[in-house]
This record gives sequence, C-alpha cells and structure tokens, in this order.
Amino acid sequence: MLQKLIECVPNFSEGRNMQVIKQITDEIEKVEGVKLLNVDPGAATNRTVVTFVGSPESVSEAAFRAIKKAGEVIDMRGHHGEHPRMGATDVCPFIPIAGITMEETAEYARALAKRVGEELEIPVYCYENAAFKQERKNLANCRSGEYEGLAKRIPTLEWRPDFGPAQFNERVAVTGATAIGARDFLVAINYNLNTTSTRRANAIAFDVREKGRKLREGNPITGKIVKDEKGNDIWVPGTLKGCKAIGWFIEEYGVAQVSMNVTNISQTPVHIAFDEVVEKAAARGIRVTGSEIVGLIPKKVLIDAGKHYLAKQQRSAGIAEEEIIKIAVKSMGLDDLKPFNPRERVIEYLLEEGSSAKLIDLTAKGFANLTASESPAPGGGSVSAYMGALGAALATMVANLSSHKAGWDHRWEEFSKWAEKGQNIMNEMLYLVDEDTNSFNKIMEAFGLPKESDAEKAARSSAIQAATQYATEIPLRTMKVAYSAFDLIEEMVKEGNPNSVSDAGVGALAVRSAIYGAYMNVRINSVDLKDRAIADKLVAEAQEIYNLTAGREKRIIDAVLATLSSK
Repeated sequence: MLQKLIECVPNFSEGRNMQVIKQITDEIEKVEGVKLLNVDPGAATNRTVVTFVGSPESVSEAAFRAIKKAGEVIDMRGHHGEHPRMGATDVCPFIPIAGITMEETAEYARALAKRVGEELEIPVYCYENAAFKQERKNLANCRSGEYEGLAKRIPTLEWRPDFGPAQFNERVAVTGATAIGARDFLVAINYNLNTTSTRRANAIAFDVREKGRKLREGNPITGKIVKDEKGNDIWVPGTLKGCKAIGWFIEEYGVAQVSMNVTNISQTPVHIAFDEVVEKAAARGIRVTGSEIVGLIPKKVLIDAGKHYLAKQQRSAGIAEEEIIKIAVKSMGLDDLKPFNPRERVIEYLLEEGSSAKLIDLTAKGFANLTASESPAPGGGSVSAYMGALGAALATMVANLSSHKAGWDHRWEEFSKWAEKGQNIMNEMLYLVDEDTNSFNKIMEAFGLPKESDAEKAARSSAIQAATQYATEIPLRTMKVAYSAFDLIEEMVKEGNPNSVSDAGVGALAVRSAIYGAYMNVRINSVDLKDRAIADKLVAEAQEIYNLTAGREKRIIDAVLATLSSK
C-alpha cells in the first residue's frame, strides 16, 4: 500500500543565529512520523529554508509547532535581509510526494492555516493551490509590500488575511504574517551540453522555457524587438509549460549547461523536459551528454521516467522498482558528471533510513531460519503473505518472458500491462508479510499496558480488542489480494509463453496456499473479538473467498495440465 507523504518547506526569517534556528528545527524533530531532511540558512538573506517530510497529519503538526516557535524566538521588528519577507515564518508550502493528490494536500494546508490563525493569532494568507481567491494564488501578490506594508494592508477589504487577526496589533508586530499554501514539487535539473558556449546554451533554454524569447525582426538575436500597440514587448513562448531555464557555463565541469526549474512535474514530467531539450539541442547541432538533478526528488520522478523509456524500447515495465530507476538514470545520463545514488537522492528512500528492520529484507535463508526459531513471529500469516508474493512473482515472470518472446513483439504492451499488475500485487503481498507480524506485535503491546486502575483496565481492554480486530483484518486483506492474482495467472496460462506454463501453474498453487493459510488466521484471530457482529462479518468475507478458491485453482491447474499433455 502506498504511504501518503507530503513535504513541507517553510522559510523562516532568521539565517544568522543558529541557536534560534535550532530551537525551531527541534520542534519539528519532536513530532513522530516526520523526518527532517535539510536545514539551509543564508546569512545575506537572513533566512533559513527547512525541508521535512512525513505523513500529512505529522507534517501538519510539525509545521504548526515550528510556526509557533518561530513566532516566539523571532522578532520581525528588527529583521533585515535581502530576500522578500513578511513574517517570522514567511512561507510554509505543502508539497504532495506520494499517495496523495494536490487537492487533498491543499486541504491540509488550509486546515493548518486556520489553526495558525485561530490558535496563534498570526495573520495567514493561503496561496498557490490552497488559495481561496485567484489573486492570492501568486505568492508575490500576498507578500507585496513585505513586513513593512502589513500595518496598512491587512485591515483592507482586499487584503484581509484568510485567517487570523486583521489588525496590526502588538502580537502581529512581532510575528508578522505567514503565507501557507500547496504547490507542486519543483525539480531543479541541469542539462550537460557538448559545448562551452553560454550563448548557445541560452538559445536552447529560450527554445524550451515557457516564457520563451522576445520576438525580433529578422535576426532572432540582434533584430529589433517587436512591440504591441501598447508598446509592450511581444514574447514567443517556448515549448515546455511550467519550466524556467537559462544557459550558463560551469567552470568545474568545463561545459555549458541548460539550467532548468520544472515548477510543475504533473504538467511537464522531467523526462518529457529532457527529451525536448535533447531535440532542441540537436536542431542546433549540439548533443546533450547527460543531466544532473539538484537536491532531492520524489521517487515518482524516476519511476515515471523509467517507464517512459522502457515503453520507447517496447519493453515491459512490470519489473522491479530498482531496475526501472536504473533505466531512468541511464536514459537521462544522471550519472554523467558524477555518481548518482538514488538511495541518497530520493525522498522516500531517505525516509526508510533508520526504520526498523523488515522481514522482506532478510535473505530467503534468513527468513526461513527466523520462522523456524522459538520466536512466535513471523508466523503463519506472514508466511501465507510471502507465498502469495511468490505466486504473483511467478505469474509476473511469465508476463515479462512473454513480452520479450521472439516473434511476439506486437504483443509487448499487452503483457507489460499484465506484468505491472503482477508487480503491484506482489508489492502489496510483500507489505502484508511485515504487516501481519506488526499486527501480532500490536496485540502483544496492548497486553503489556498497565492494568492497575479501572480506567487503565478499560483502556487496556479496548486496545487489545482494536489490535485483535486489526490482526483479523490483515489476513483477510491477504486473502483478497492473493485471490486477485488468479486473474493474472489464468491469463498467463491461456495467453502467455507456453514454455513457462508450468511456472504459472506453480504460481496458482502458491496463491491457493496463501489464501488457505490466511483464512486460518482470520478464523483463529476472530475468536478473541468480543464484538461478534464484526467478527462474523470478517469471517463471512473470508469464507466467501475460501469457497471460491478451490474452483479457481482447479480450473487453472486443469488448463496447465492440458497444455503440458499437448506438447
């Protein structure tokens, strides 16, 4: 299951006093479920950019605490710096990273804005995708006049804050105002060129950036600038929406680059921008030798790119995540100038660091040895989920072999889609391997709660029941996911590479075993549920899948044996 992740990049109006900055970042790190990724102070701007990531709820809480602390330790009455600003926490954008839409992210931003305005009494403007008014989408409009203009601005009808006080009182004089919003992830990427010419790099940048270049008469570089009837310059737009770009020479590398900010990766994915720069460079006799991504990126950027280039090669995308990312790195030359390690650059991977060990990360031998030990977990539920993962993996293998079979090139896309479905099933089954053990551990933790007073006893009993229900729901989910693999397996038996039909058959046996094993866990765990209505409902759902399984398995195995008999 895809974890919901958002990134928060608040900018605080202090870039010189590290003790003050640390007080703010300490508040962020106190919140469970949040990981602080970067703290970037700037002395000249007197501003610090902080980056942290986590679940929407955890990020919202961490952002609130940071804004609260900033309002306590930063006094805007004495603040000076080169960067535009209007508050102790100047801006606080939320950025969707994984498993969450922009619309959902904007709602979290608005909820935070409301809380900051009401509880902290700080004026808040909602901007970008969280804006309530069109003119407030642009941050520059919200921040116009900066801190010094707030006293006259916030009482007006036009620029009354969305939340918080609409008067410049003593509290607001200290904290200033804050802009809270939701925006897309910005990717900074530089394209390496086989030239040292900044002018040529700029020409390519102007070809592709959304702003484009000024229209000129005759020579596009030295010609007279064309103006409209009002005397304004006329611009010829570039080919890439949501992209800003310039050309420059990097002395360290000895090459010119097109430096680009992709401000909307939904509108213009990074791989599409890369292909366009390659095409425009080639039209000018220049080759893109590779690229470099600056800073951190969501995993989706590389996954989408890898699938894009696999499709160009007419290759299946139903392969391991690591392999898809490797295709993306090599296709865009991300390791052209220096090594590119996804484990150090992808936000989701950084979040995994320091997390508890997972069963699925053990070797096959290690998993077997741990299962055989005196430890009660992993048990039958985790092993059932793992059998389901292996069953889905075998069917996925058949799909990938079929997509690459000589003479079947015209069917590559058909089998690629099946392979991707198989990968998704396998990945969820692998998640359930660990989650089944986690659910057992939750029960043990609940039994360990104190039981001295009546209140403690009631809380303990409630926690035990909640954990027991979850431990019943997880194997039921294993059954449902495993059963969905039958469609893939049956299709591979009928349409896949006939030389691998036995592999699909073994996959069916593994999936059957996964379902039966998980069924037993639903039954045994449901016995301890006091709410018999919930218990009966869960068992009934499990029974229905159990009853259908034997028929599906038999149909598949009969088809496998029929194919083998005809050979």
